[in-house]
Amino acid sequence: MDARYSPRDQSIDSQSIQETPFFQGLPEPVVKQATAQVVTRRHPANQVILLENDWGSSVYFILDGWVKIRTYNLDGKEITLNILGRGELFGEMAPLDEVPRSTDVITLVPTVIGNLPAQDFVHLIHSEPLAGIRLSQLMARRLRQVNRRLRLRESDSTSRVTDIILFLADGQGKQGDGGVEIPNLPHRELSSLSGLARETVTRVLNKLEKKGLIVRDRDIMCIPDIEALERMLV
Repeated sequence: MDARYSPRDQSIDSQSIQETPFFQGLPEPVVKQATAQVVTRRHPANQVILLENDWGSSVYFILDGWVKIRTYNLDGKEITLNILGRGELFGEMAPLDEVPRSTDVITLVPTVIGNLPAQDFVHLIHSEPLAGIRLSQLMARRLRQVNRRLRLRESDSTSRVTDIILFLADGQGKQGDGGVEIPNLPHRELSSLSGLARETVTRVLNKLEKKGLIVRDRDIMCIPDIEALERMLV
């Protein structure tokens, strides 16, 4: 892996990992102990972080950037399961179950990731009840997102693309000057997330942009009015 690390990174970004939502509200001494061995690495875009069937020695916290969670269907077609951004964690299931990784994880843009030793994460879950609750909440939210997407699989193309945009806004949206901002992902990623042809995704995005429901530039997609976009699903 073409990842870069310097001793200075650990002191700077151990603080960053402590400020992620997962650790908010946990006792400060517990958090400092759990994150004492964090190693921070900077990865370029399109870098494979995890591979399916690897054994897990770390849990990963995204300190900056975006990654996609990927698997393949029986025909060998790539399927994007999720997009995660700053403050999210991944790779938590394999250490808890003591089984190999179930998906690939790849950076979409230059990304900074804090690697937390798996044994420290597992010890935290076992010893701090609130950490266990946070993990349960994380898994419940991701399950709800998957269930929502499955329910919309039989919907029209506009509803399916709209739902993916709202899904990304819910998980990774940031409030900007013109509304909620999400990464302007390549159409192939939105195609994989929605299960639609890339040409169909492009057509729907153009339609939404003409209606003023989204505004796109090179890197960012802005949603001026979330409620107006949500009404597309009604």
